[in-house]
Amino acid sequence: MRRTIKVSTSWCLAAGLLLAAAQTAPADDAQEAELRKQAEAAKAQQTAAEKATDGVRQKAKGLTDSLSKLKADVAKAQATLKAATAKLKTQQDAATKAAAAKTAQDKANAAAAKLAKDADAAAKAALAKSQAAAAAAKAAQAKAVAAAKALTDSQAAVKTTQTDMATAKKTVDGAPAATKQAEAQIAAFQVAVKKAEDQLAAVTAVAITKQKGLEHVLIEAGKFVSFSDTIAPILAKRCLACHNARTAKGRLNLETYAALMKGGENGAAVDPGEGDLSSLFAMVEDGSMPEDADPLTKEQMASIKKWIDTGAQLNAGAGPNAQLITIMPKLPQPSPPEAYRVPIPVTALQFSPDGNQLASSGYHEVVLWNPADGQIVRRISNVAERVYDIEYSADGKTIAVAAGTPAQMGEVKLFNSADGALLADLVTSGDSVFSVAFSPDGKRLACAGADRSIRIIDIASRKEELIIEDHADWVMDIAWSPDSAKLASASRDKTSKVFDAKTGDSLVTFNGHGQPVFGVGFSPDGKQVVTCGRDKQIRTWNIGDAKQVRAIGGFGDEVFRITVTKEGQVYSASADKTARSHNVADGKALKTFTGHSDWVYSVAPHTASKRIATGSYDGEIRIWNLDDAKTTANFVAAPGYKAPEASASK
Repeated sequence: MRRTIKVSTSWCLAAGLLLAAAQTAPADDAQEAELRKQAEAAKAQQTAAEKATDGVRQKAKGLTDSLSKLKADVAKAQATLKAATAKLKTQQDAATKAAAAKTAQDKANAAAAKLAKDADAAAKAALAKSQAAAAAAKAAQAKAVAAAKALTDSQAAVKTTQTDMATAKKTVDGAPAATKQAEAQIAAFQVAVKKAEDQLAAVTAVAITKQKGLEHVLIEAGKFVSFSDTIAPILAKRCLACHNARTAKGRLNLETYAALMKGGENGAAVDPGEGDLSSLFAMVEDGSMPEDADPLTKEQMASIKKWIDTGAQLNAGAGPNAQLITIMPKLPQPSPPEAYRVPIPVTALQFSPDGNQLASSGYHEVVLWNPADGQIVRRISNVAERVYDIEYSADGKTIAVAAGTPAQMGEVKLFNSADGALLADLVTSGDSVFSVAFSPDGKRLACAGADRSIRIIDIASRKEELIIEDHADWVMDIAWSPDSAKLASASRDKTSKVFDAKTGDSLVTFNGHGQPVFGVGFSPDGKQVVTCGRDKQIRTWNIGDAKQVRAIGGFGDEVFRITVTKEGQVYSASADKTARSHNVADGKALKTFTGHSDWVYSVAPHTASKRIATGSYDGEIRIWNLDDAKTTANFVAAPGYKAPEASASK
């Protein structure tokens, strides 16, 4: 789980003033030297603070590790005590039997000895009988010795077990006090950890601000080129399609600054200070990169060369392993067309909680409709090219949108449903985000997409709490369990998984579809997961053992999307141009919604108003009555679109 370090308002204000001061006027060499000196001093303080923070973190880790070891020792002692208790009776029974055997053998030995003595005294004539008796006595003596050894061994085993039990019991009995003491030490030391981290955050903020001030002066003087503002956008737009982590031509990955500086199969791509000698510049200059595409502009080439010539540095505050898309300036998205020339597929639909609005996907926008008559209520712009999922908060005031520009960027944004104002830009990723979901308790938001990751964001702080990277391919859909404790996923890697929403640990994997899985939901009791996919099936399976409970067939093509309601119905959208509803409990078919003339991509039920909305590939939205499966409204989800008039017959 990633940790977010908070910076106090006063430090941010001071940092802003420093930066503003640096930006007021061009600096001469003396001013530049002074700024550099200040930046270096601040960097030295940052380094010292990092070292001090690492020290307290290591100590905190040591305390935590000690507590973990104590708990492990207690668990081991408890297991030892349980096992020893179980075998002690067996060993004691064995010792009792050994003692009885020894007693019996001692008696037999005494009888044999007496018989030998009597036989010897009787007569020399009975020599043979005496020798036989002597042999028997010798054998009896050997058995007696063996019985004595068995008794000794069994008594020793009992004693060892009793010792182990005593040791284990001592550990177990002392565990509560030792655990309490260790936890108290950890809790007390967290104050020191927080103090060190706060100090590091403050010093780092100042160091970054001073360095940014110096960078601004150097940019004005032509001595520095911003990687984040100037170079990263060029690489992201023109190079990443061929040079990313999954498709790294020439083994050159340009997704991050660190990867760029690492180079490819032919060695370093960048030689800081030597633009003319750097292979990156050589490839863009001679047009070999971008391959099979228009060359970079002269201005872009000049910027890359100058960036390398001036040291090929990364901006202050930017992480070397951060994806380019996350450190670039994020500009507002293009405006949607005033009037659509053609309809576009309806890839996302969602009713507001009160059922008075229906949100649908558009081109660079989300469109809010009146579901009663198909009239536009509002258009929400500043959204990426394609909208893949829309979710309302429980109170209906906030709309979460998952969108993306394929192979370029993905995003999750929050908008005010009342006026369409942007509330938060929560996630920026290197590829499209396909799914977003509010947790039932309203405290967190989860999203997932083509970068194979699942992210969990805290709603209050709007900070990323957790990132789960467990799938091998796109994560197409996610769903929360009713208690907000688990997340279920659907992936193009042909699996569905359930994760602990607090730790991110994978709890179970279902691979029964054998084909890409597109949609996922939880049963109302949270004990089962419902999934759909390319195999033309809806499958229900147990969380406990990933065993399939039932499969629902009857689909003529892929099942793109499902929505499971708290009333226990699953609504589906299929490429067979049909939407359907089934019972989750027994798989019984309830209703079939037929009328679309193209693939049905999206489905959104609103059980309170007994309506369901569906959206298709050809841009049509239909509103249906849940009781009789009849259409109550249908319209093309393309603002301003005018269908071509049929040509007049001659």
